[in-house]
Amino acid sequence: MIEPQDCKSLDEVRSAIDQLDRSLIATISRRQDYVHSAASFKNNEEQVHASERQRTMLAARRQWAELEGVSPDLIEALFRTMVQHFIKAEMAVLAENMRTEGEGPSPSTSAAAAAAGPSQGSDS
Repeated sequence: MIEPQDCKSLDEVRSAIDQLDRSLIATISRRQDYVHSAASFKNNEEQVHASERQRTMLAARRQWAELEGVSPDLIEALFRTMVQHFIKAEMAVLAENMRTEGEGPSPSTSAAAAAAGPSQGSDS
């Protein structure tokens, strides 16, 4: 891929950005696979939300952003959005597992599962 400073046209810049975006999407897809795997280890809403894990994970991502010269606020916002999406998906998996086991989900689990749509477990 051409380096940013070596681009000689807007088309070259856009082409490089498209390649990077494709790579980012592939990486997010791979992350989602791990998140889906993590969902199978979680047995309750507290484990899905993992508040302390979220806090430390976001702090680390902010530090990594600073090291890379990227806005920590941007990176935190991106990861918060991703985590919220994955939590909804994990809650749907948890609710489905509870229904399958005959225990019946709690009202908050049912609401989260409905909001998440199809079951596709994920981790924050």
